Amino acid sequence: MSPRFSPLVDRIAHDGSDPWALHWRARAAQAAGEDVIVLSVGDPDLDTPAPVVDMAIERLRAHDTHYTESGGRLPLREAIAAAHIERTGQQVTADNVIFLNGAQNGLFVSAQVISTVGDEVITFDPMYATYPATLRASGATMVRVPAPASRNFHPDLDAFEAAITPRTRAVFLATPSNPSGVVLTDAEVDRIASLAERHSLWVVSDEVYSGTAVDGRIPSLGARLPGQVLTVSSLSKTHAMTGWRCGWVVGPKAFVEHADLLAQCMIYGLPGFIQEAALVAVGMRHAAELEVRAFCRLRRDAFYRALEGVAAARPLLPDAGMFMLLDIRASGLSAAGFVAALYEAERVSALDGAVFGRETEDFVRVCFATDEASLLEAARRIRRFAGTLPG
Repeated sequence: MSPRFSPLVDRIAHDGSDPWALHWRARAAQAAGEDVIVLSVGDPDLDTPAPVVDMAIERLRAHDTHYTESGGRLPLREAIAAAHIERTGQQVTADNVIFLNGAQNGLFVSAQVISTVGDEVITFDPMYATYPATLRASGATMVRVPAPASRNFHPDLDAFEAAITPRTRAVFLATPSNPSGVVLTDAEVDRIASLAERHSLWVVSDEVYSGTAVDGRIPSLGARLPGQVLTVSSLSKTHAMTGWRCGWVVGPKAFVEHADLLAQCMIYGLPGFIQEAALVAVGMRHAAELEVRAFCRLRRDAFYRALEGVAAARPLLPDAGMFMLLDIRASGLSAAGFVAALYEAERVSALDGAVFGRETEDFVRVCFATDEASLLEAARRIRRFAGTLPG
């Protein structure tokens, strides 16, 4: 008999087939020199800013390759706290910041520290694809509240209030949203904060794409409810640093202390040369965010215009972020069938909207943060493919 696995392996397993299988297939074909356009992942087609790279190299050569503080070096945490104050108005210090291995690690650590078996955690559907496994890994039960197409993917906050039970421990949300690009309004943020305060709920606010919003600002949950909000962010999208794994959580000091204990037995500190490069990146955030906002806005608008009038793949204009949903309900295909057939016919990879929840089962997500020529060619191929569909 083989030794048993923990029940954890079932909790973190994909609900169906691997949602990233087509993406990695497309990546492999692209690497082999095939004529493939990859729109299935949010990795901006920009270079990491040169001063950030230069600092990493300088610190490597200075032998900054030894153990570091598990929660991040003090100067970096101070810089992150200052940037958070500037963006949100919430008054925090370095003691409110933990630096982790990317925003995904921040989400995972948050779930582990604030929820457990028997708890319920509410999320707005659609949600980022890793949320279900991240929450189930803690032992908590995920409860979906719809943010349906009929509401332009804004959450139904009456349904949110009705979903709160004595077992509800937290709400996980993203603003701007991935996949929809929706930014929560001031009124929505106020009501979420009010309900969280009334029911003593944690709020985990995933704000990775906040730098892509207009002027780099969004209504802040942390400023409204500082004692109960964990704000997750990173340098991945704004600085084209997806592979550097630089993320953090800003929250109450007690949370940071507990999260640091978890980090000690999980990652035991991030490389010093990475942290020094991240410090440079945080310091040049205004220029980096300005560049990525202009980059995304230009491509968003160009892609939207290129697909206007395509009924079988109707584009929805996002508020922010790097993604666009295509409404494929008139195509006659399921979203899974659409992305598979599109790739086979035109070698354009996109993601089945069902990866993100029940409310996007009839939608396809594409990333428009790529070079303009490839993006417009992808739109031409999508339009041509849609023209072959009986729907």
